[in-house]
Amino acid sequence: MRRGRTILVWSGLLAVIATPLAAAAASPLLAWRDPIYIAAGFAGIVAMILLLVQPLLIGGYLPGLPGQRGRRVHRVIGLALVTAVAIHVAGLWITSPPDVIDALLFASPTPFSDWGVIAMWAVIAAAVLAVFRRRLRLRLRTWRLGHTALVAVTVLCSVVHAILIEGTMETLSKLVLCTLVVLAAVKVVTDLRVWAIRR
Repeated sequence: MRRGRTILVWSGLLAVIATPLAAAAASPLLAWRDPIYIAAGFAGIVAMILLLVQPLLIGGYLPGLPGQRGRRVHRVIGLALVTAVAIHVAGLWITSPPDVIDALLFASPTPFSDWGVIAMWAVIAAAVLAVFRRRLRLRLRTWRLGHTALVAVTVLCSVVHAILIEGTMETLSKLVLCTLVVLAAVKVVTDLRVWAIRR
């Protein structure tokens, strides 16, 4: 029974990961894009996928990665998430610096840019808070609330950013991925009760 559940969970996760990537790879829009722009786009898709994996790890929902082991992998995936965001932004900068500057200054005519920039700064802030938790000498509850709030902003803004973009991501697989990201984040926050006061 346990082995069957393990296979089911991991198979489902792999399907969720592979579907949007495969759909984007088959997009006819790629024919008019240069390799750097394509890499930047796929880095954004990978970042969305990692946003789904992160709460599953910290909540201990993935078989074989419970407790402390899951939290260690969570830290590694966090670094990979920041790296994916950096590649996403850097690729867009190389292909069109004026568009990135407008986005960073919140002067872009495309609404999705603002949401993407907010998500970028939120995920960077969440990572910085995680790395320097001990140096900042924050109480555990304060740190948990701060980190969770930044992650919530990251998830919300990333989902809106992705939905508003009409690009290489196939619509249905994108909506499914975004929905799962939100549901996973809500579940782990609820299950772990990060707002609770603990001695």
